[in-house]
Amino acid sequence: MRAVLFLLLSLHVLAAEPRPSISGIWLMGQSLCDGSESLPVVTSADSGWGSLAFARGVRTWLPTDHPAVPEQRAPESFMPVPLRAQVNGGLGETVANGLADHWQAARVANDKSQAANAASRFLVACAGQGGRQIQELSIADISTDARTPESRRNGGGYYRTSLDDARRAVAQAKALGSTFRIAALYWMQGEANGGPTGGIMPTRWDAEMPGAQGMAWYRDQLKAYRKQWSADLCAITGQRSDLPLFTYQTLGPAGEAQLMAADPDANIYLVGPHYAVPSAINSRTKPDRHGDPIHLSADGERWWGEQVGKVMHRVLDEHEDWQPLRPRSAKLAADRASILLDFTVPRPPLVLDTAFLARQEIATKGGFTSLAGFRVRDTTGALLTLTAVEIATSTQVRIRFAHPLPAAQTCRVSYGHSFALALGTVAALRSGPEQTEEMHLTSSFAEQLKPLIAEGAFFVSSISGQTSRVAIRATSEDNGVTVLRYDPRELRNNVPFVAGQEIVAQRSFSYGNLRDSDPERSIHNFADASYGTRAGQAYPLWNWCVLFGDLTVD
Repeated sequence: MRAVLFLLLSLHVLAAEPRPSISGIWLMGQSLCDGSESLPVVTSADSGWGSLAFARGVRTWLPTDHPAVPEQRAPESFMPVPLRAQVNGGLGETVANGLADHWQAARVANDKSQAANAASRFLVACAGQGGRQIQELSIADISTDARTPESRRNGGGYYRTSLDDARRAVAQAKALGSTFRIAALYWMQGEANGGPTGGIMPTRWDAEMPGAQGMAWYRDQLKAYRKQWSADLCAITGQRSDLPLFTYQTLGPAGEAQLMAADPDANIYLVGPHYAVPSAINSRTKPDRHGDPIHLSADGERWWGEQVGKVMHRVLDEHEDWQPLRPRSAKLAADRASILLDFTVPRPPLVLDTAFLARQEIATKGGFTSLAGFRVRDTTGALLTLTAVEIATSTQVRIRFAHPLPAAQTCRVSYGHSFALALGTVAALRSGPEQTEEMHLTSSFAEQLKPLIAEGAFFVSSISGQTSRVAIRATSEDNGVTVLRYDPRELRNNVPFVAGQEIVAQRSFSYGNLRDSDPERSIHNFADASYGTRAGQAYPLWNWCVLFGDLTVD
């Protein structure tokens, strides 16, 4: 009965005079798009910003409800209702509320009372599924190919579902005496096309494409996808202009290919990388189980959604020529002892932030092989020893070398690494409370670990001896020595640590410490207090530098 009243109330609101138009935000992607393991949800009720979903939920493609023939789905499941996160098995929070709520809030000057009377409401729909490659989500729908592993068939129909969702939205708006149009497309896919050696897998059965070739292939696939998706949706809604597509930067080669697609296509916008948000190792998918590090926590999904909503508003309402924080050029100094990198910065000045994200470093004799996310390689591919990464101007960074680059050498710069800081050696391993184990270090790292502890769980990995890794979920100090507590059931491949191993702290994602000074305020706050120390704080909407590799130094 409550659900029926909920629907009737939503219809009454939409049917009241003046009738607001409905603007669609159509999502497509894999696990980060469908909210895999983003649990427990943090937007379980109507947020009050007027955002909408179909009654069936944001995830409109369901493996149990006519996946290959979405036209046969029950019409009553497409009634518009207030947008909120719903749980479908292992699927939880998505970017939907953060995205739509932030964009609507920006349109009404953050006045929630005005949102109820806004001229347009956002309706969000996602037709993707975790683990999907780009051609499986496209009109080609190759997930139905006989060469697809049985566990990955699932009926297909993702692209077809997205188009049928638009037809349903047009019909619903007409029935309510309103109108429907697609405002923006959002793409959140790429990991499934990553290859085992750093290239691109075009299908599940073809050979891996190496680096540059693979990235060029994915770039062209994404450009073609946007063009096809836009044309097919506009044929349904009656719109005449190309639809803009926004995307995040995924990890791996597809992430650089996404930027390559955005540069020549005026209708593709790369929002930026998502590495600053908490991963699903903080999620609780079961009482004693946590999520995969590649996925996002519920707060991570909603936070990243606000980033996307921020950029959609700036591009489509304020007509900003958006570019993410990215390098423009790199020049070797006359003394060959440093590099000056110049950046496109959305909101200067640049900041090297080691308070919010742990300082990224890999120490070596006389300096670092990676610092603040930056690495420099010479002509032979060898890593140069760095001594400092500094802010030179509001849009420039200087990287200093331990020794000048020899005259016969050139170099290239990359950005992004998952190692945070070296923790020395394991002094001892002991049993902890409630079937946990404790790793005692040789000194205190309390100050250096603060940003990682604030974020939530983090990994510790061995860099000597056998390969071991585990998620650290609690820390303490014992007589001036840091103690790391973990559940031995979370040991990677059940390989234990041993005393004497050298170890490093590690984040879930490759990252760096370079960001801009964007002052935009979030409308939601960190809500899950079960991990980290940020509950109740606003999501920071700074723009972090994109991940990149092999930037040529002039």
